[in-house]
Amino acid sequence: MTQKQERQTWSSKLTYIMTVAGATVGFGATWRFPYLVGENGGGAYVLLFCIAMFVIGIPMILVENVIGRRLRVNSIDAFGDKLQDKGISKWWKILGYMGLLGSFIIMGYYMVLGGWVMNYIISLINGNLDISVPITKETAKGFYDLSIGNSPLQIAIYTFLFVAVNYIILAKGIIGGIERSVKYLMPLLFIFLIGMVIRNVTLPGAMEGITYYLKPDFSKITAELFVKVLGQVFFALSLGFGVLITLSSYLSKEENLIQTAVITGFTNTSIAVLAGFMIFPSLFSFGIAPNSGPTLVFQSLPIVFSHLPFGTFFAIVFFGLLLIAALTTSITIYEVIITALQEKLRMRRGKAILLTLSSIFLLGNIPAVLSDNVLKDIRPFNMSIFDFFDYLSGNILFLLTALGCAIFVGFVLKDKAKQELSSTPDSTFTTVWFNYVKYVVPLIIIVIFVSNLM
Repeated sequence: MTQKQERQTWSSKLTYIMTVAGATVGFGATWRFPYLVGENGGGAYVLLFCIAMFVIGIPMILVENVIGRRLRVNSIDAFGDKLQDKGISKWWKILGYMGLLGSFIIMGYYMVLGGWVMNYIISLINGNLDISVPITKETAKGFYDLSIGNSPLQIAIYTFLFVAVNYIILAKGIIGGIERSVKYLMPLLFIFLIGMVIRNVTLPGAMEGITYYLKPDFSKITAELFVKVLGQVFFALSLGFGVLITLSSYLSKEENLIQTAVITGFTNTSIAVLAGFMIFPSLFSFGIAPNSGPTLVFQSLPIVFSHLPFGTFFAIVFFGLLLIAALTTSITIYEVIITALQEKLRMRRGKAILLTLSSIFLLGNIPAVLSDNVLKDIRPFNMSIFDFFDYLSGNILFLLTALGCAIFVGFVLKDKAKQELSSTPDSTFTTVWFNYVKYVVPLIIIVIFVSNLM
């Protein structure tokens, strides 16, 4: 029996879309997007993000879906010469290995963020972070510095617990574990998100925050900002990670790739925008600056919650939401590496999971946890290890992988890509998409890549 015949498929289009939505939401939408909005002019950034989703997001989702479903194999062999495609050079598989390396590196710090969130949840529950009365900026920063920067053992333990939760889900398989967990986690995430939005937009003075968030200051819209936003879309949609290639490899040949890509892009954008409604009205309601950068949700929002009735409860819900979003993403990024190990090395799934999670924990998570204390003097390219992992994966590896994917579709697969995308390969949409991906998308990615290096 061939590998293709053995491969499972998603039980329904809805579960696939929910899984992809979970994979692409994560910290990109709930942590990174809000602080970037705050740093870059509010509504101007939001407007450009929505435009960028159509300019680069959805076309690239289709690129990775086409590559993934074509052969229905792992993200390395997806670029290979299996089945009818005997003429494809083996060197194209380098793109698959780059995606794997990027996934390994991003998980090196991503899981630590999950450990941070678990630390906040437990600290809120046991009273170590007491926000039952209003706290000051100094108190919030003091807790962050003490519990995140200067408690490496504690964060390592919480990170390990977060990894263990991932292990339990992954051990049950792509359908029994990932699909089944996402069926419960994504609705729960939406419930938490909507609840937090309703709570915060009804605060006194919230309208000022909503105006800042939605009303674009057109003077802030520049070509440089748009390039930054385009780069954030890659992070937000997990493009170049191999995630969408891997997930779509379990997709039935009958599924409509165009429809699922549009829904994926719309869902990701909606959740990111909703996350802003959860944050900015409350910041303005209590006079807290929105431009505090990556620590926005960890240092600024606890101050907000401390001023709210039942603030501790809402803070736990908020960080619980972040944890769910992180979990739905982390299990799918892990799966990219696990599937490759299973199919390339014929490794048993249990062994592949253990090897993937343990090696990332030892070589990635522990160095990232120690990057601001024990290993603070180790600064590759004058960055902490944590920041270096973020920079190398998000600004180098994923963009180069995505660039290669677009070129692979446009110049190698050619008509096969159009045939995989649609049952009507000569339709106007398919033709426009193909030419756009072949000639325009690579130029956009090169511009993003170069701007990141400057």
